[in-house]
Amino acid sequence: MTHEVGIRMGFFFGILAVMAVWEISAPRRSLTTSKKIRWFSNLWIIFLNTVMVSLISLIGASTAPIGMALLAQERGWGLLNNWALPEWLAVVLGVVALDFIIYFQHVLFHSVPALWRLHSMHHVDLDLDVTTGLRFHPIEIILSLGIKLGAVAVLGPPMLAVLIFEVLLNGTSMFNHGNVLIHSGVERLLRLIVVTPDMHRVHHSVNPKETNSNFGFNLPWWDRLLGTYRAQPTGGHEDMTIGLNKFRDSGQLTLLWLFAWPFIRNPGGYPMNRRGGN
Repeated sequence: MTHEVGIRMGFFFGILAVMAVWEISAPRRSLTTSKKIRWFSNLWIIFLNTVMVSLISLIGASTAPIGMALLAQERGWGLLNNWALPEWLAVVLGVVALDFIIYFQHVLFHSVPALWRLHSMHHVDLDLDVTTGLRFHPIEIILSLGIKLGAVAVLGPPMLAVLIFEVLLNGTSMFNHGNVLIHSGVERLLRLIVVTPDMHRVHHSVNPKETNSNFGFNLPWWDRLLGTYRAQPTGGHEDMTIGLNKFRDSGQLTLLWLFAWPFIRNPGGYPMNRRGGN
């Protein structure tokens, strides 16, 4: 799609701006660390990851999810390219299936200790806001890209489904990491159709039982169906502690230190398959 980059960047900057203003005007929690330092590091990581993925896409069209969707359609790869379905239904099924795969990927990164080391960089933030939602280690970004490419090749979703999914994944990740106040009645209804900030915040608790819950990024149904849903943090949202027990040093929330984190620090017994991780 000719305008894919423009569409994605438009949604990215639009949602980022809305969430940033919302966080200032109606925050859910008081911040415990310097927002200036965190935003500097987080935004640089997001920028460098974006550049890295863009450079990878220069290798060939099939190294980007939308390019892979076009290649799969051309060569008849994937389930949806071999079922006679209405276009709209193929788009809906494609988006839902890709969202489930990202849920499964997230569980995987909490289950395998080596993958948890990479993913734990996302969890060392001592506060949670819109920038946390896209701040992941570059190696995790590459692995995630590989998983998405494989998923698109196997599923064969329409190009439009992949574009919608990519926009939703980035947009809802910024939304559900946001430090924003939503009326409790609205929030209860909203979390029936999308992962809300209150729902996902539980996942960033220092309590391993809470960290290993609420893995969804976009659709909230997988956690409910597969037994990983936790409605509220034990200590309440205002008093819960965000981050990891073994890391409480706000002075190390710097760009280079965060890149080095998986290789120099043991993030602790959070993986789901270890004693105390459930």
